[in-house]
Amino acid sequence: MIFTIKIGSNVLTKDDGSLNKARMVELVGQISAVREMGYQVLLVSSGAVAAGRSLVAEPKQHDTVSQRQLWSALGQAQLINIYSELFAIYGLKCAQLLVTKEDFRDRKHYLNLTNCLEALLEDGIVPIVNENDAISVTELMFTDNDELSGMVAAMSGSSRLLILTNVDGVYDGHPDDENSSLIPYVKYNEKGVEDNIQATKSNFGRGGMMTKFNTARKMTAQGVEVIIANGLKDNVILDVVNKKDVPCTRFQARKKQSPVKKWIAQSEGFEKGAIIINQCAKDVLLAPRVASLLPVGVVAVVGDFHKNDVVRIETENGERIGLGRTSFSADKLKKVMGHKGERYVVHYDYLFLDS
Repeated sequence: MIFTIKIGSNVLTKDDGSLNKARMVELVGQISAVREMGYQVLLVSSGAVAAGRSLVAEPKQHDTVSQRQLWSALGQAQLINIYSELFAIYGLKCAQLLVTKEDFRDRKHYLNLTNCLEALLEDGIVPIVNENDAISVTELMFTDNDELSGMVAAMSGSSRLLILTNVDGVYDGHPDDENSSLIPYVKYNEKGVEDNIQATKSNFGRGGMMTKFNTARKMTAQGVEVIIANGLKDNVILDVVNKKDVPCTRFQARKKQSPVKKWIAQSEGFEKGAIIINQCAKDVLLAPRVASLLPVGVVAVVGDFHKNDVVRIETENGERIGLGRTSFSADKLKKVMGHKGERYVVHYDYLFLDS
C-alpha cells in the first residue's frame, strides 16, 4: 500500500526561513516507522525556496521568477542532503525527483515518471518529489506543492494522501478565532464546506487552506483518501496511520479510478478545446449505468483539437461535466454532431466525470 506524505514549508522551516533540522529528524523517524509497518512511502517536500532564501544574505535585484529560481537551486541541494543523511540513520536511501507541470500534461512524460516512481518504491527507496522551481516559469508552475502532492498521489496509486501543515486541519472560520471549530470529516462531494475557509496564505508557502481543500476535493474524486493535519505535532504521521484520535480533517474518497482516468483528470488546464452537450447526454453520462458520449448528444464544438486530445465536456449553460480523450478531431466532430448511429466521441474508459 502506497502512502503519500506532503510536508509544507511552514512545517520544515523556522521563523527566519532556515530549515528546522530537529523537526526533520522527527518526521523522518516517523516515516521510517511507517515503512516498517508495511507501507511504501512517497514524500512530497517543500522547503527548498525558503531554505535558499535564508542562505543569501544580500541578494542582487532579480525579477520574481529569477529570484525564485536562485533560491530553489540553492535550497534544494541543502534540503536533499539533509534528508539523505537522516534517512541513512535508519538504513534507508532516498531519491530526488524534480518535476514541472509539463511532466503531467504529456502522456509519455507521465508514464516515464510513473515508471520511475514504481522502480524506486519497489527497490525500497523513498522518492522525494518537489517542483523544479529552478526551471519553472509562471505558466508551468503548480499552484503549490499541495497540487503537486495530489497529482503524485494519484499517479502512484496511493490509497492515502497526508498533507502536513501548521494547523490541525480545515476550520469553519479562521483557525485563530476561538469561535472556530475544526471540521473532522468531509464526505465525498459534500457541499458548502469551502464557504467558511479563510483565504490566507502561510509565511513561506505559496498556498493556503483553500488550495489544500481544492486538492483534497480533486483527489477524493480520483479515489484517494486525503487527511490534513498539523505537522508541528509530535507523532502526527504515526497517529494518522494508526487512526488515533488526532485532530485532523479527513476527506472521504470516491471509488478507485483507472490509471488512464487519473491521467485525464490531471490534464485540467491543458485541455485542447471543449465539447458542448445537451441535457439528454448529460443525464446519460451522470446516470449510475456507465455510458460513453455519442455524437447525437453533442450540440457544439469549441477549439481546434485533434483525435486523442483531452477536451472539456460542458453543458450548454457552461457547467463542466468532466474531461475526456476524444476519438474525433474538431473538424470531423462538427460534421457528425447531432447524428445518430455514429461511433462514440469519448469512450467511457477515457472519460473522467467530475461527480
